[in-house]
Amino acid sequence: MSLNKVMLIGNVGRDPEVRYIEAGVATATLSLATSTPGYTLPSGTQVPERTEWHRVLLFRRLAEIVERYVHKGDKLYIEGSLRTRSYTDKLGKTKYVTEIWAENMEMLTPRAASGAPQPTTSAPATAAPLPNDDDEKCPF
Repeated sequence: MSLNKVMLIGNVGRDPEVRYIEAGVATATLSLATSTPGYTLPSGTQVPERTEWHRVLLFRRLAEIVERYVHKGDKLYIEGSLRTRSYTDKLGKTKYVTEIWAENMEMLTPRAASGAPQPTTSAPATAAPLPNDDDEKCPF
């Protein structure tokens, strides 16, 4: 048995890059920063905060959602799998890239704090009347 599963909670480093490939399929790439807080060792040595940057790829509907609602600084939960690919750069050297292929995403930034459009809601014009004691006796 084997398992390739990644779960990240972090902040978007820059606005996502969205492209449309064959047959209008959306793809998005974003950078996600995750941080481990700093701490002090018993000897008094300070260990600084450590930030890791992750390249996340999203496809189809997730990419369309990212294009519309996700912006730099937003907090996201990403669930997916690791994929490593290689390519040859301009100098002929082989380079390796590790990416997270997202399968699920949750936006954790409140809408008011993000750049996402606010939904419009309207209050009912009149409130429902309160029941009279004469109408019906409450059993409890």
